[in-house]
Amino acid sequence: MEKPNLRVGMGYDSHPLVAGRKLILGGVSVPHDKGLSGWSDADVVIHAIIDALCGAADLGDKGILFPPGDAQFEGISSLILLVKTHELLKSKGFELINIDNTIIAERPRLSVYIPEMCAIISHSLNIDSTLITIKASSANNLGFAGRGEGIASHSVALIWKSP
Repeated sequence: MEKPNLRVGMGYDSHPLVAGRKLILGGVSVPHDKGLSGWSDADVVIHAIIDALCGAADLGDKGILFPPGDAQFEGISSLILLVKTHELLKSKGFELINIDNTIIAERPRLSVYIPEMCAIISHSLNIDSTLITIKASSANNLGFAGRGEGIASHSVALIWKSP
């Protein structure tokens, strides 16, 4: 019997918090006095998921696929980039098994927004929302996230290709 072709990818992203931008996490607009600075909408949750999918499917990374500084990606919703990444993954014959994500932020408190994040991401990927897990954690006042200077996100994705 042939072994299933399972692949795991890990992703990470972080952006500084700045005044004058909306805070978008997991495709959700989260009320906060600051937003994340970046070329696109700077959604660290989606960016970490994209990199996890890229790693699992050997697609490079989000910076290669969607280079910062490229005018076509300026201000773009990261959900659009996620859909494009998922299409590339499927074109290589892979299917998504699940995604696990952790957001590291001291503020704002995010637990109330997590169900909506899971719903939006699963809808964008056309998969069941039970295949997406998002957790929020504080940095216990340590580092840039703990000082409220930025937000980070880690993701793991499991994919497979039928033999």
